[in-house]
Amino acid sequence: MLAETICAAVSAAGLGIAALTAYRRRFLTAARITAYALVPIGLVLTGVVEWVSGTVFDPSVWIGFGLLGASWLLFMTTRAVERRRPAGAGKPAKEPGAAKGAPGRDAVAPAASAPSLGAGSRQAPEAGRAPATPADDFSDIEAILKKHGI
Repeated sequence: MLAETICAAVSAAGLGIAALTAYRRRFLTAARITAYALVPIGLVLTGVVEWVSGTVFDPSVWIGFGLLGASWLLFMTTRAVERRRPAGAGKPAKEPGAAKGAPGRDAVAPAASAPSLGAGSRQAPEAGRAPATPADDFSDIEAILKKHGI
């Protein structure tokens, strides 16, 4: 009963503010204020306010929210633990369809250039030799383009 009274008072106050705004000849703003002022009384008349107030003050609803929160917390914790695990943990040693006798880099073509082999395959520059320039990096691209006749 208290929630309905508060909603009615808010609607009445909003309609009063809308009337003052219309008196100042700001009709568009007054129409918007009227629309907002009618929402609380509309919620009371449809029964939404009674349903919400019955839900908010019911202890079993709060227990349900607590259980939903605990469930969400468990999901997030298990995801975090799963992400922190090493990549190979919990998986079989070899996949059944994996090629046999491969040296560990199955996705690399036999004639692949050094940059496609991974970050650890680059060699440090020799003593007395300057580090690789950006022009040297394009040699791989040039070789690929020549191979395809471009």
